[in-house]
Amino acid sequence: MPHLIIEYTNNLKEEADIPKLLRTVNNTLLEHQDIIPIGGLRSRAIELSDYLVADGTKDDAFVHVTLKLGKGRSEEEKQDLCDNLFKAIEQHFSIIYQNRYLALSMELYEFTSPTYKRNNIHPRYKE
Repeated sequence: MPHLIIEYTNNLKEEADIPKLLRTVNNTLLEHQDIIPIGGLRSRAIELSDYLVADGTKDDAFVHVTLKLGKGRSEEEKQDLCDNLFKAIEQHFSIIYQNRYLALSMELYEFTSPTYKRNNIHPRYKE
């Protein structure tokens, strides 16, 4: 049940190619199909129009990515996954990062309590 949520400031919309970013992060996650089930993967981007960065005097921007996973992966698997994912995000934003003020961040959230879910997508990938 991996969920990837990308929050980004709307002052990046014109230059960030968010649909391409979503494809990039999904493909990066799917390079780890041994721990990321394709049928459970959900990625989305949320454009933020109400935000304040630093002291608010510049046209600063940020992107924050949250990856939510169920428990059961080793520390090494999570580290490798997050390293690859953040590298892909950094590469996607590399030119923008060189040309404007931009903060990139990512966090991993691992569910520790039971989750409630129902998904009929998984069988499609088991055939």
